Amino acid sequence: MLIDTTAHLPIGLALLDNVFHPPTASDFAHILVRWLHFVGGITWIGMLYFFNLVNVPLQKKLDPDTKKKVNPDLLLPALWFFRWGAVLTVLAGLTYYAMFILTPDVTNANNAGAHLNVWLLLIEWLTYPIVLFIIEFLIIKKVPALIKDGRVFAIVAIILIVIVTFGIMKFFPAMMTVGGSSFASNKTLSIGVGGAYGILMLLNVWGIIWPANKRILGALQGGPPAAPELARQAFIASRTNAWLSLPMLVFMGTSSHDWLIFSGGK
Repeated sequence: MLIDTTAHLPIGLALLDNVFHPPTASDFAHILVRWLHFVGGITWIGMLYFFNLVNVPLQKKLDPDTKKKVNPDLLLPALWFFRWGAVLTVLAGLTYYAMFILTPDVTNANNAGAHLNVWLLLIEWLTYPIVLFIIEFLIIKKVPALIKDGRVFAIVAIILIVIVTFGIMKFFPAMMTVGGSSFASNKTLSIGVGGAYGILMLLNVWGIIWPANKRILGALQGGPPAAPELARQAFIASRTNAWLSLPMLVFMGTSSHDWLIFSGGK
């Protein structure tokens, strides 16, 4: 009976070849970077929604003594996962974008006669969200009249984001067009826009939200008093991230499959 069973073992293993395909080194790199991007993103955006949907309403109900007791233990760990989740998300996303999306498009463009460098192209693209953050930072920090009413700031932010989005949509085709043919795929464009939103959100976390909350929580723990305007500045930056995450996820989701938002099939 055992002999009969082992005799059929090669046939069974051959059948499994059609079910399980071990990943190549390239496949594993794809999977690992995307997995890190997903884990970081779930952590980051989950905390972002917690802060905006749960914590903001809760804070309005807490008296000052309760905040001193609760907030350091509650918010310091949450902010740790929040900011480092953002770092992991962006670093993994940039790695994937450069290696597995931009590189094939740049290679195709170079084969057609272009002279592009992937990393230089990536740096030039990064200037869009970085400049946008600098403008937003100066508005939030230096023009309190524009953040007093969230609706006014929202209009300003939407105008700036639309300008940057339009710029990115023009940038990649302009750089990757050879002989009248654009080699900028839908993935490059969609993730180029959604990724730029993610970079802005990361800069908001580390440039505005975390520094303000660090000082506010430090004051609750007996440190020097925090400037009263810090809470409003952190709120505006956090609410901007919450709303911006929605179109960001749309652009990420339409980079392939489903509705191809830019290139109709590439």
